[in-house]
Amino acid sequence: MRADAARNREKVLVAARELFAEQGFDVPLDEIAAKAGVGPGTVYRHFPTKQALFQAVTEARVSAMIASAEPSADAGADLFAFLGKMADEATAKRDMSDAIAVPSELRDSLHATLGGLLARAQEAGAVRADITTRDLVALMKGMLQSMHEGANPAVLLEIVLSGLQSSRKP
Repeated sequence: MRADAARNREKVLVAARELFAEQGFDVPLDEIAAKAGVGPGTVYRHFPTKQALFQAVTEARVSAMIASAEPSADAGADLFAFLGKMADEATAKRDMSDAIAVPSELRDSLHATLGGLLARAQEAGAVRADITTRDLVALMKGMLQSMHEGANPAVLLEIVLSGLQSSRKP
């Protein structure tokens, strides 16, 4: 891809991320093009449908979240911070989590990242040993669904994090 085409694609993704978060999936592609400073044809050249653009925005957000999962000396804090990012991303999407599916390879990578953080936190004694990655994924899905039904995200996240904590001190 030419350098100018790559820059335009990135401008479209940045504008789309912001407008999808502000207005939801119904934002017109022409408005995304205007915010990006490109013509509508440029948007369609890179993303033939709004669904394709939303898919690209979702993939970029999930990939960035996975890349941000850097281990530190505090394994429990690492896991809890990652779960907080997941909740923040979900609330930033303005109830669009069902609009498109995360591709399976990206979902697998997200689950693997979550599993690695969970295992480290359990080894450090910060998280209950009986929690599995599957349990954690189901718990997060339930929490995110509840957010879309009007529950307070901060309260839900606090409940989830409290329930994960180990009673033994590391």
